[in-house]
Amino acid sequence: MTAPPDDCLARNEWICGDYLSTRREILLDAVVQHLQLTSVSVLIGLALALPLAVLARRWGWAAGPVLAVTTILYTIPSLAMFSLLLPLYGLSATLVIAGLVLYSLTLLVRNILAGLRAVPEETRQAARGMGYGPIRILLAVELPLALPAAMAGLRIAMVSAVSLVTVGAIVGFGGLGNLIYSGMNTYFKAQVLTASVLCVVIAVAADLLLLGVQRLITPWTRART
Repeated sequence: MTAPPDDCLARNEWICGDYLSTRREILLDAVVQHLQLTSVSVLIGLALALPLAVLARRWGWAAGPVLAVTTILYTIPSLAMFSLLLPLYGLSATLVIAGLVLYSLTLLVRNILAGLRAVPEETRQAARGMGYGPIRILLAVELPLALPAAMAGLRIAMVSAVSLVTVGAIVGFGGLGNLIYSGMNTYFKAQVLTASVLCVVIAVAADLLLLGVQRLITPWTRART
């Protein structure tokens, strides 16, 4: 009777230290790509969501269409979204980023708009009485007071993007999703588990980092608590 191999890779175990040591560079490259795709897409989404939310706050009639369009985009399945964007961007990282940007808009616009709407009207009137113009009121009064709600939306969008990046593996740009996809095709247990755990670690770390930033830039919320 043949003895089982001593190598956990040969035994195809779920938990295998040899996989970590022998595939270190592959894992690092996948993590870096995952972080790049996530951060770039969320930052672009934030840059688009902020003016959309301000527009919806300034002109009430625009709020309905803006929220409706972004919500519809969020309901499109990820595979269908990438298929719709494929003729525009081809098989590229830009395709994945574009899809993630569209998905992040719903979470970001809705939360930023909620934060802006929560600013008391008497606060705006007091700022006008001090000679503040519309832009200065937005930058010095409304946006700072809307930060807690905006940061909450940013945290959700970031965690969501970390998860959705893996779907980009269907076009070869999925970060850790590439390893999960190839591992599932070859039933490589250690690769699937390791890449999946790293996705969770990235999501938790990103959420904690943004929570720390939120507490740092909104000290008045800590004082209130």
